[in-house]
Amino acid sequence: MTAGMRPHAQQASRFRHAALVALLACGAGAGGLAFLDRDAESAPAHPPVIVQGDGIHAGMVFIPAGGFLMGSDHQLAQANERPAHKVRVHGFWMDRHHVTNAEFRTFVDATGYVTTAEKAPEWKTLKVQLPPDTPKPPDSTLVPGAMVFVGTARPASLRDYSQWWRFEPGANWRHPNGPGSSIDGKDEHPVVQVSFEDAQAYAKWVGKRLPTEAEWEYAARGGLEQATYAWGDQFAPGGRQMANVWQREREQASPAVSAKAGGALGTSPAGTFPANGYGLYDMTGNAWQWVADWYRADQFQRDARIGKTLDNPAGPSDSWDPGEPGVPEYAPRRVTRGGSFLCNEDYCLSYRPSARRGTDPYNSMSHLGFRLVKDAIRGTR
Repeated sequence: MTAGMRPHAQQASRFRHAALVALLACGAGAGGLAFLDRDAESAPAHPPVIVQGDGIHAGMVFIPAGGFLMGSDHQLAQANERPAHKVRVHGFWMDRHHVTNAEFRTFVDATGYVTTAEKAPEWKTLKVQLPPDTPKPPDSTLVPGAMVFVGTARPASLRDYSQWWRFEPGANWRHPNGPGSSIDGKDEHPVVQVSFEDAQAYAKWVGKRLPTEAEWEYAARGGLEQATYAWGDQFAPGGRQMANVWQREREQASPAVSAKAGGALGTSPAGTFPANGYGLYDMTGNAWQWVADWYRADQFQRDARIGKTLDNPAGPSDSWDPGEPGVPEYAPRRVTRGGSFLCNEDYCLSYRPSARRGTDPYNSMSHLGFRLVKDAIRGTR
């Protein structure tokens, strides 16, 4: 990775802000794991037992209570992933895969819900992401839409994400890449172009909730302590592709090439790639996932300073990210995890269980979805 280059995972939270700046500039607008001191390449001493849900927890698997090292001190880890620190989580149920287009459609059909991307943006949610005293644009310029990956026709600087992303009027979960796109034939793909607010609304309707950041990472690791990936330490064991990430020839630039010219083609159906040790699909790769916590870039440092195992942490009470030029450091951010089909080893590397970023909760993007969890009934499992 080029020295000083901001990773894609950290840049992505600036997309909505960049679109607004452009708009303004142009006048528009049970038991569980013990803490193990062993090489991450080795198999777990006691491989997890996959417990699938019954009628009450259909499509879910049980994640047993246990302790683990959260975060990473690996050479690939970014500053916001450090240091690794001890955490214990309670048992819970988790969706085996992302919420799909078909599942989200059922919710919309039943409730008439209108997503964030389908509504004109509200100034109060936009101005907190902009420098103080930014003037309000004309209402006529605040139109429904969302951020879409468009790529470029030729290699471009990896520092300038605006070359391959743009705000697309009319983009939403039904049309993830803009009005000309469709999810027809993609019922089993992750729903994308959903905001944090949309994920919360779906969760309330279905009687579940978003996972905490600790729950998400614990589940993503699949019983492997401090492994680099959700399946182990080799990116492609035996040459086998393990996740939907950017695929391209090594001499090509990434992600600044047209998707049609080679590379990511978008999401894949849930369950295309192997499940992890807990039986969970696409915990990394395919589409980013919203989680419940507010995002602080320094949260793991704050947690480590406590000096003891954290019990079922629910995250900080506010947001803080000083690394986004032009965005107030206390602008609202929620944690997103897991990386997407746009990540690769040269630019993103966010398809690692410890990788994290903060995202504007009203931001909808063509590579951002979610999955849900449910508390275990006390006295069971």
